[in-house]
Amino acid sequence: MQKTSSRLLTLLSLFQTRREWSGEDLAERLEVTVRTIRRDIDRLRSLGYPIAATKGPAGGYRLQPGTHLPPLLFDDEQVIALAIALQSTAHPAIAEDADRALATIRHVLLPRLRQRIDALRVTTLRPPEQDTSTTKALDLLTTLSTAIRRREELRLDYTPHLDAAPQQRRVQPHHLVAWRNHWYLLAWDLDRDDWRTFRTDRTTPRTPTGPRFTPRQVPGQDIASFVTSRFRGSDGTDATWPCQGEVTLDLPATEVIPYTSDGIVEPLGLTRCRLITGSWSWAALAADLGRFDADMHAISPPALRRACTTLAQRYANAAAPSVERTQGT
Repeated sequence: MQKTSSRLLTLLSLFQTRREWSGEDLAERLEVTVRTIRRDIDRLRSLGYPIAATKGPAGGYRLQPGTHLPPLLFDDEQVIALAIALQSTAHPAIAEDADRALATIRHVLLPRLRQRIDALRVTTLRPPEQDTSTTKALDLLTTLSTAIRRREELRLDYTPHLDAAPQQRRVQPHHLVAWRNHWYLLAWDLDRDDWRTFRTDRTTPRTPTGPRFTPRQVPGQDIASFVTSRFRGSDGTDATWPCQGEVTLDLPATEVIPYTSDGIVEPLGLTRCRLITGSWSWAALAADLGRFDADMHAISPPALRRACTTLAQRYANAAAPSVERTQGT
């Protein structure tokens, strides 16, 4: 059984993970009686924690928000999880703030927890960004998040790529998502009458915001699957690649697995393996297979074989001496 002080910390931690707990559930989690839980609740109230209680079959305890709420407390596992999450932050927009937050947390930890965090140091590779202004990036994310929460239309100046001129877009913002070291705004494009994703570092919102709108349901009601499928060239209803194929490679499976993000690698002995993977087009998939620098066999389906043939011919034509070069020598 936990000591009283330890049990109180655990109670506070539980209250921060769920809005309401029954006395029976708390007693079961802490392996004490319901009577002990009631006494612990009274102790927490005496310390200034506003804990409300409701009676009846559906009753229980909940920690009420308050302007003078004492500092939040975390148990050991939560501290470790928080430290790892802060170290794993790869988005430059908040990387510096995450590092400072981790340093602040580490400074106030007990020695035993500090040692555990130091033993779990994680180095996250953060690719360089064109816009290195953390304040500007955070302000932009805050502006977009506010429009999403208020359900207000936005007018954007959006640059699809570096060499393009800004485009004016009218959108209904729905979600901010992180994908491969970038932030994206998922929104309903009013002019194109379809869902679109906008890289936030290429987006400049205009003021004031537009009228309020009623949020639409994302197809499939699964944000992760919908956004993933859009990045893979699908219409958003299917998270799989639009072009999928398989090939036998003259390489051990152990040499292929590290370079296959979401494909399936099946060992076929010590020196061969079968790779099942996909891409947004057959030509892109054929080019992707060539990066393994190994002989290939049993390529399927026929569309992938044709793409390999076409790509091989293009490479051969590009590598052949041109007529002008031959005449010049």
